[in-house]
Amino acid sequence: MALLLIGYPGLTAAATMPVLTLTAGGITMKFTASELLARADAGRVAVPRDPSYGEAMSYHGVPLQALLGVLPPDPADTVQARAKDGFVAEIPRTLISGAAVPWIAVEDAVHPWPHLRGKAVSAGPFYLIWQDPERASISPEQWVYALTALTAVPSPVQRWPAIAVDPTIPGNAPERHGQLAYIANCLPCHRLAGAGQATVGPDLLRPMAATAYLTEVGLRALIRDPAAVRHWPAQQMPGFNESALSDSDLGAIIAYLQYLAPHGAKTGIR
Repeated sequence: MALLLIGYPGLTAAATMPVLTLTAGGITMKFTASELLARADAGRVAVPRDPSYGEAMSYHGVPLQALLGVLPPDPADTVQARAKDGFVAEIPRTLISGAAVPWIAVEDAVHPWPHLRGKAVSAGPFYLIWQDPERASISPEQWVYALTALTAVPSPVQRWPAIAVDPTIPGNAPERHGQLAYIANCLPCHRLAGAGQATVGPDLLRPMAATAYLTEVGLRALIRDPAAVRHWPAQQMPGFNESALSDSDLGAIIAYLQYLAPHGAKTGIR
């Protein structure tokens, strides 16, 4: 299908203004900050505790559900949110239309947002945020700053069947719960034997499974506080405290990684 580009006016603006790209139903649209804020549904959103900033924030933005509505219907069950730094979150459509309301926050170039903690940049120019995130257990990794593109795609297990647990695994098994928790919290940074699209952190199955060289105690400590286990100047991984990742979710992620490691031959993971 031919790709239709509906853009902002002027090639000069295209070269200098940041744009947010949306793709669904075979159509791609690009929006500048001014175009988004000129929409009738643009408004202000107060966030009592922003996980990226660690404090209360207030933003101007547009509701994501309404913004996606300008594109043709797409049967894909996931919206991929891609950031400038190689972070790639896979957001289920059921979350987008659920109790927590996602917004695309838009930074004002005249009054920019503060720098993120420990970084020399803000969360802008576009930032996927959530209103009432506690209503749907939104992960901090589903708040995507420096957002560049949103794309309707099939779910990760549809695109990469090798990372799916076997259908015979019971629905209440920790491995199955761990698959969901990994996709929400870990896949945005860590691929699994090449499955995934992030370029931030190391692959946790290739060339050697993380569970082969890290004990369960070590993995738990690393996820809770990476700097307490190993540290280097360019370290990016944040720690996940219990409010961000419950003990149940953490244990399930480790069970999932332990499950995948010896199943390489069966699933095709190398």
